[in-house]
Amino acid sequence: MPDECVDLVVTSPPYNLKNSTGNGMKACTTSGKWAGAALQNGYSNYNDNMPHDQYAEWQYNCLKEMFRLLKKDGAIFYNHKWRVQNGLMQNRLDIIRDLPVRQIIIWRRKGGINFNPGYFLPTYEVIYLIPKPDFKLVSKANAYGDVWEFTQEMKNEHPAPFPVALIDRIISSTKAQVILDPFMGSGTTAVVAMGLNRNYIGFDISPDYCKMAENRIEKNKSQSELSRLHPLLLFNE
Repeated sequence: MPDECVDLVVTSPPYNLKNSTGNGMKACTTSGKWAGAALQNGYSNYNDNMPHDQYAEWQYNCLKEMFRLLKKDGAIFYNHKWRVQNGLMQNRLDIIRDLPVRQIIIWRRKGGINFNPGYFLPTYEVIYLIPKPDFKLVSKANAYGDVWEFTQEMKNEHPAPFPVALIDRIISSTKAQVILDPFMGSGTTAVVAMGLNRNYIGFDISPDYCKMAENRIEKNKSQSELSRLHPLLLFNE
């Protein structure tokens, strides 16, 4: 993809959850509310278990590519999760590194999943706003605070879906016309972009999630005008 070809990136990568000692993911349950939860089974076509240094390098390189694609007034909204690993704080600075973070937004979830009786229920994630120099919000969007409360999606087969309302808050706060999500998953970014009459590009490594996204896009075509840019849902080999 050429330099400066998109207006906005909205994405949330895999969190490397299977390489974790601090969030209870290894204490799965076979009974109760979360029995059979998709997150327990992990992602389709991806094991989410890299050595941490390798994971951080991969994500940093991904962010550099996203940044290269941004126009001069574009921005990345990069959703991730802080955690403690082996007694040390992982606040993702080893991923962000020298990229120009302007703000950290807290996404407070109403509820969540906790498989481990040794931890309080995790209820927040973080969104790094990484803009090009000329990025600005639309009028009155700066009145939103930097703590956003949205209920996570419960009726979605993807293990870790974005809430529609969260993505709507981000995209509608900008003038962006071409929105990229390089970890498209179930297609929430595309669906929201369609509803706001914006264009979208999405990638996912999983054929299952690409199909899921395509089905959601088709279902929502009758509820919004078609995006002028056809979705690019590709498999990375």
